Amino acid sequence: AVLYKYLKPLASGDTEEDQVLGAKMVFLSKQVNTFQYHIEENHLDRRSVCWKEIDDLLDFPTMDEEQLGAITCGVYQLRLSPSYAQEHVEGECSIKVHREEPGLLRVKLQSRHVSSRSYLLWIQYGEGEVKAWYCKCRAGAHVVGMCSHVAAILWYLGHARHQRDEKLGVRDWGEFVDDATLVDDSDSSSESDDSGPEE
Repeated sequence: AVLYKYLKPLASGDTEEDQVLGAKMVFLSKQVNTFQYHIEENHLDRRSVCWKEIDDLLDFPTMDEEQLGAITCGVYQLRLSPSYAQEHVEGECSIKVHREEPGLLRVKLQSRHVSSRSYLLWIQYGEGEVKAWYCKCRAGAHVVGMCSHVAAILWYLGHARHQRDEKLGVRDWGEFVDDATLVDDSDSSSESDDSGPEE
């Protein structure tokens, strides 16, 4: 109820589109994250020698916001992505690629809420598409949508870094606030002196 009161409705307004999304979500809810098993069975969450720093990552698929919305099954995580991406790109974020398995990334992110905690996530991509993802956070194994960590990395690598105008993070509105010591208050004091006592 709170969401409907203060945010846009979750439904798109197009009944057919909403039913397709709902059917997709029901189908995905019955799936398991096989990529998680791949990561754990091959001990890719423990081995660090099989990863190398990225140079440019030119082969990562470029996505528009509609494609990102389809992958995330909605826009909630995408709204958080700019602020997450800003904190991670400016902070502790390590993006590495697998030495032997093309199209496999490992990203280490610092938690937004607990500075001593970091998360590992993996993204598998191919020609023009993101195939799978897994994050070690509590919501990271979901296949209906994804956690905000994965969404932020997909948003940044697949969309934001290709946009010239795209701003990362929350806008600093403080730059538009005037310094109160610079305000000339001589006009306001003369008005109050001339007004006389109130009755």
